[in-house]
This record gives sequence, structure tokens and C-alpha cells, in this order.
Amino acid sequence: MFIQTETTPNPNSLKFIPGKIVSKSGQLEVTKKNQIDNDLVKNLLSINGVTGVFLGKDFLSINKKQNVDWEDIKHIAQSLIGEFYSDGKEFIYDEQNYFKDKKDFKEIEKKIISLLDTKIRPAVARDGGDIQFIEYKQGIVKVQLKGSCSGCPSSTMTLKQGVQNLLKHYIPEIKDVEATQ
Repeated sequence: MFIQTETTPNPNSLKFIPGKIVSKSGQLEVTKKNQIDNDLVKNLLSINGVTGVFLGKDFLSINKKQNVDWEDIKHIAQSLIGEFYSDGKEFIYDEQNYFKDKKDFKEIEKKIISLLDTKIRPAVARDGGDIQFIEYKQGIVKVQLKGSCSGCPSSTMTLKQGVQNLLKHYIPEIKDVEATQ
């Protein structure tokens, strides 16, 4: 099985595309082996220099330490992913998301989430990452950047010039957008 890779704007993140479903339950970022009961993700996190694995619908992104070369990680990761699917498995992750249900949000929060889901998340996913709504208070939107977007040198510019401008255009009450850890 051939696993495609794509570079991302973050030099310490690489997108792996197996040509199959990766996550049936939304996006998930894992940075510690004890956060998930999944042998493939645990094995990927065991590769020397790997700091995190992000699972999207049809891709996964691997983040690494800056001082480690991709050539030391890439082929091992491709082999592990290929073996996983070659064993007949159809997807990597299918667990229930335990995020707050959208019906619990205020009307303005629902608008923000809708804009993030329809206009921003697809673009961020193309770069191997994700953006998740955290909260809205007094004109300030807090989001969490995941996958390739986490720690990306261009994420601040994307957040301010892309996300913030778009949200302010559609929702004038928004004053600022901030990323949280």
C-alpha cells in the first residue's frame, strides 16, 4: 500500500494520506501514548522525535521535534500505516466525541462554529490541521489550532488575517480571535 505524504506550512509537520478513512469520529490530536488505546497511534508516537499525531477524516499529520530530520521518521511512519491497513482494518479511529453539543451554545457561538466548520476548517484541513472553537466572551473568540497548525510559524498570520477577518466580516460583534493551547 502506498501512503502519500504532503508537506504543510509547518516544517515540523507532515501530512500522510493513506487513501482510506482515518477517523470516523471527527478530528483527534494525541500527544501522549496514554491518551488513546490504539496500537497504530501509540507506535507512531514511539518513533524517535515524534511529538504528536493528528487524525483527520482521510489523513493524519505527524508533528516532530525541530532537530529531527523527516527522513528519520517518514519511512517508518509510512510502513506502520501501510501495515495497519494491510491487516484489513478500514479506519484508524472510531470513538465517540465527548465535546459539548452545539445545542448548548448561544446563538452567536453557533454562528462562529458554523463559519469555522464551513469556511475555515476545510482550508485548514488541506494543510494537515484543524481549528476548534473553545469559547466566545466579550467580543473575543478563542480557538485551538491542532495538527500541522499547532506550532506552525505561519499560524499567527493565518489566525489574524484569515480567521479573524472572516469572522469579523460575518459577525461584527467579534473584536479579536486568539489561539489557546
